[in-house]
Amino acid sequence: MQFDYDLFVIGAGSGGVRASRIAAGFGARVAVAEEFRVGGTCVIRGCVPKKLLVYASHFSDDFEMARGFGWSVGDVSFDWKTLIARKDAEIDRLNGLYIKTLDGAGVEIINGRATVTGPNSVEVDGREITAKTILVAVGGWPQMPDVPGIEHAISSNEALHLDEQPKRIVIVGGGYIAVEFAGIFRGMGSEVIQLYRSEQILRGFDDDLRDRLATEMRGKGIDLRTNTNVTKIEKSSTGVVLTLTDGSTLEADAVMYATGRTPKTEGLGLDAAGVELAKGGAVKVDAYGKTNVGSIYAVGDVTDRVQLTPVAIKEGHAFALTVFGGAPTSPAHDAVPSAVFSQPPIGTVGLTEEEAKAQYGEVEVYTSDFRPMKHTLGGSDERAFTKLIVDKTTDKVVGAHMIGADAAEIIQGVGIAVKAGLTKAQFDTTVAVHPSSAEEFVLMRTPRAS
Repeated sequence: MQFDYDLFVIGAGSGGVRASRIAAGFGARVAVAEEFRVGGTCVIRGCVPKKLLVYASHFSDDFEMARGFGWSVGDVSFDWKTLIARKDAEIDRLNGLYIKTLDGAGVEIINGRATVTGPNSVEVDGREITAKTILVAVGGWPQMPDVPGIEHAISSNEALHLDEQPKRIVIVGGGYIAVEFAGIFRGMGSEVIQLYRSEQILRGFDDDLRDRLATEMRGKGIDLRTNTNVTKIEKSSTGVVLTLTDGSTLEADAVMYATGRTPKTEGLGLDAAGVELAKGGAVKVDAYGKTNVGSIYAVGDVTDRVQLTPVAIKEGHAFALTVFGGAPTSPAHDAVPSAVFSQPPIGTVGLTEEEAKAQYGEVEVYTSDFRPMKHTLGGSDERAFTKLIVDKTTDKVVGAHMIGADAAEIIQGVGIAVKAGLTKAQFDTTVAVHPSSAEEFVLMRTPRAS
């Protein structure tokens, strides 16, 4: 059978763009459909604009610390509209670069929402298109809970485009998006209340990091309330009024929900093609990204494996190698380094202490707790903390974690070592970079008492 394309990709985010470009490089006829803007969650409404806002929010602390180093800092002010305009201009630039990349690779961009109509067919704005292989790369979307008045709340999507900076904002959630936006708004001078329904933020992260971040956030003036949730949201003349689980009420200019993201498969037509979905709507795939339908694959957040941009890119690349490059490649999902751009930030790779004990039984834990050198003159009480988890039987480092300035930059190099399976002895023989916070990872000598 003659198909319109060798590959049709639904979604021009990080995974879809990489898969399209690499497949086209192997000579495939490729089209990619995108209903919004090329670049996907990360570039348009995720990690890139969020990180720009994180940078902006740090200046309040930087101005304060500068005095300790002899700088006379005069009156300062912050303008939300200027920042958002500058952020939007940068997103426009990156969107243009992504389009240029696809054009240069010979990939056809089709603007519109694509739905699957069969194992080898899709529909875009009433037009039926056939393809030998279909790749689903539509990503995820913020999940909003079923709370009365939820229509008055915003998600991280809208938080990036607010006309005015909320002077008082309530953030509901305890994951990385929630803590990042709490730090962003607090750094810009907003009064921030964060509510989380469970006992501690950042579920799934190492407990030491979770506890320390909660302490640091409270120290920076964020009103973090655990074991607390919202039962009702009402619109008011100035913003919103929230009713909490204890019966009390809160008034704020805005309430933002960051309570998880779900695969964006609703209405995609995958059921028409017989594609199996997991509970929650994630596309079920094998180690190579193939669904139960041989001609349909999926990569990225829509598969709900590891919701990280670099993982989606690796999955997209592996898919193209497998299907069009004659080199079956299964992307690895172990020892994936990641960062939380909280304040202070977190860097982590490998297993948490709890996971390591469950997997290896006997482990050794090494920790270092210190005040970064910059803060001694800067006058900040913020502390940093590093942690290594070692399988006692093999001496292999199976987890590395840090909270503190530059943690995200530092963990990348440590991630290589953990991924390579290096031992604690090999960490110990590595010369320290002094003076730095990073050196703590090769200087911890005494295991913590079990």
